[in-house]
Amino acid sequence: MELLQGFGHTKPLSNEIDNVKKGKKKMAVLENYEPKKVFQYFEEISQIPHGTFNTKQISDYLVDFAKAHNFAYHQDEANNVIIYKPGTAGYENSEPVIIQGHIDMVCEKRPGSNHDFKKDPLQLFVEDGYVKAKDTTLGADDGIAVAMTMALLDSTDVPHPPIEAFFTVDEEVGMGGANAADLSLLKGHKLINIDSEEEGYLTTGCAGGVRISTIMDLHRENKTGSVVMIRIHGLTGGHSGAEIHEQRGNAHKMMGRLLNKLMSEVAFSLIEVGGGSADNVIAMEDTARILVKKEDVAKVVSFAQEMKTIFDDEFMGDEPGLQLDCVDEGEKEVAVMNADETAKAVRYLATVMNGVQSFSRKLEGLVQTSLNMGRIACSEKELIFYHMIRSSVNTEKDGLRESVEALAAMIGAHNVIDSAYPAWEYRPESELRKVMEDEYEKMYKEKPVVLAIHAGLECGLFLGKRPDLDCVSIGPNMCDVHSFNERLEIASTKRTYEYLKNVLAALK
Repeated sequence: MELLQGFGHTKPLSNEIDNVKKGKKKMAVLENYEPKKVFQYFEEISQIPHGTFNTKQISDYLVDFAKAHNFAYHQDEANNVIIYKPGTAGYENSEPVIIQGHIDMVCEKRPGSNHDFKKDPLQLFVEDGYVKAKDTTLGADDGIAVAMTMALLDSTDVPHPPIEAFFTVDEEVGMGGANAADLSLLKGHKLINIDSEEEGYLTTGCAGGVRISTIMDLHRENKTGSVVMIRIHGLTGGHSGAEIHEQRGNAHKMMGRLLNKLMSEVAFSLIEVGGGSADNVIAMEDTARILVKKEDVAKVVSFAQEMKTIFDDEFMGDEPGLQLDCVDEGEKEVAVMNADETAKAVRYLATVMNGVQSFSRKLEGLVQTSLNMGRIACSEKELIFYHMIRSSVNTEKDGLRESVEALAAMIGAHNVIDSAYPAWEYRPESELRKVMEDEYEKMYKEKPVVLAIHAGLECGLFLGKRPDLDCVSIGPNMCDVHSFNERLEIASTKRTYEYLKNVLAALK
């Protein structure tokens, strides 16, 4: 598809921003914070729903932005957007620099919140030097990349080479945008990814990953008894790559342990079990319903209370919000899993691997391989366990996948593999990294930390398509991404933006 050219200011910005300009949406929370343009755009995009697979509005918003600024742009069928800005005076003939981030966000909310991510704007507020969103994820992962890049495109006083602003979609679930993108539309060889979460770190490698679902067919039967609801919730959660080493509670695994232990104490049939938001999010809640004899209800309730005490003792205060509810919902006739399927489901849940599986033998402290059970879905005919495997060693990734497949086969289930992506391997020689190290040392009189991370970044996919790319990832300080506790440090955002501007100026 040929590149499209904008037409100056003859076409208005998107409806969302028009509404902001007209005062229909309040846009004042971040107006007094620096850098003003960065926070202006961050607040604007927070008003536009942009969860994974719901990116058409924000993609069109970027196109409107390009048209309003008379920039050439390309929007593909997947909703990826590339915006091209010429170099400033003296930089016109410099090699283009690719600045990249993804425009989708993880949609996670506090239990009890009625926020609708498909239509409601995020409710931003500032607390203790951090930007947060009321009861929801903030979307700084990766909205801050979008905002910084837009601020650079909008700038008239920042010296820089030609910029190829590359905005991808659906990174959080499968990296679909990166998979669909035509990288031949990018002429630059140096790519700055703004999807890291700690200032002062230059990320130069990441784990590869694969999503694997275990699907168990169900053959229900009607039985009468007392229905007991067991719910584990209030856990911290977080990113299954960035926070997997912190040993946060996984509600699914905790439920599996509880039900497996209960099975030796009380006879029950499993009606349903499930919860969690995505396979790459550490599960914060899980709800199970079981059918027991009426006379066993009190025993189940007492057992659940004992397990709550055990969990609290084991976490030693690291999961202060942990709650375990056990409610008698009364006698009913319900469709339950048969005895064989109940046992197999519970045992799979209790025994499937989860968490860190190995650490790197090359980089101290780096998680090498992990597995996260992020979501369970239960219907009348199927029970599906969704896992995310990550590893910086492809053979270990394959080995862990094979272990999950073997366990699934033991219970008569089958697996579906989806969204496999390669690791981004560290390269000893990098012209871009050298410039970024030098500029950081000039600014802060110390060297940045150069590292690889366990989380997945799109750079691995880009390098699979364009091995000539020289990639480095940066970002400001963010905490608890992929959870409703997500927050973005304001001071760090300012410093990171200044650093990014200095790097661009040095790439003449």
